[in-house]
Amino acid sequence: MPDGASKVLDVQNLNTIFQTRSGEIHAVNNVSFDLEEGELLGVVGESGSGKSVTMMSLIRLLPSPPAEIRAGKVMFDGLDLLKIDDDKLRDIRGARIGFIFQDPMTSLNPVFTVGFQLREPLMRHMGLNKKQANKRAAELLEMVGIPAASARLKDYPHQFSGGMRQRVMIAIALACDPEVLIADEPTTALDVTIQAQILELIKELRQKLGMAIIWITHDLGVIAGIADRVMVMYGGQVVEEAPVRELFKNPQHPYTKALLKTVPHVRGERAERLEVIEGQPPILGGAPTACPFRERCPVAIDICARENPALHVTGPRHAAACHLVAPAREEAHV
Repeated sequence: MPDGASKVLDVQNLNTIFQTRSGEIHAVNNVSFDLEEGELLGVVGESGSGKSVTMMSLIRLLPSPPAEIRAGKVMFDGLDLLKIDDDKLRDIRGARIGFIFQDPMTSLNPVFTVGFQLREPLMRHMGLNKKQANKRAAELLEMVGIPAASARLKDYPHQFSGGMRQRVMIAIALACDPEVLIADEPTTALDVTIQAQILELIKELRQKLGMAIIWITHDLGVIAGIADRVMVMYGGQVVEEAPVRELFKNPQHPYTKALLKTVPHVRGERAERLEVIEGQPPILGGAPTACPFRERCPVAIDICARENPALHVTGPRHAAACHLVAPAREEAHV
């Protein structure tokens, strides 16, 4: 992060485990990152890499048990979100930090109208009465591109298409003008046309509202078009972090390089054959004592099986966790 930049969120050494019948699952291991005001941070990785669990841990959305946040700090406006009481957290969650979930059909309550679900945070967090909340709810639906917004407040989620339901979820997440918006793969279940519309909408709203965004996805193509900075996760930990152009131009970690090769390319008249990452993601049964990518890595060496590499700075605002990547001589803040 450049000197003088203002952090809206600062996460330090976050560790989250799940208690299961077969033992502990170490889902998040010593994850640290920060988020600047107005920045869009892309978080990428395969399913099971720890992306969603990390972000849900920030605002304690995971059920406990079986989840347990074992260590770490999540600093927001001078408060550690992992230590404040539930009432204070509820005042922040949904109001100052919004969350868009992956599946709008399961996230929206099917027995309540869309208007009711939009009014609820407005009345709770912003102190509006029902008439004021209805007016604001209609404005929010208009803002996210839903036509005849006032009339549609009376409709139920099943009366909306998939793309429109996702727009409703965005409207709910933005209802209280949050400083941070966490979007958990919000376009994954949508067709490419609707996906493009949602991405364009997020760009417009970000420019208009100036909020910071964490965008979770497995799609590097999406990240290339919207992110300022990218954090790559694998095996429950951060393996690389860099500005988006730097990451695509100069990837350091073997996993990042492998991910980039899976992105479709068309050169000339024919598309290139897609590459795959051989093997399976690791089973996170214990605290990591070796590089989690070693068994799938084409360049792994002996030390990779003995020692989990630390995330170290490799260049300006660029860091990677790999034994084969040399640290920068003069370490700059990432």
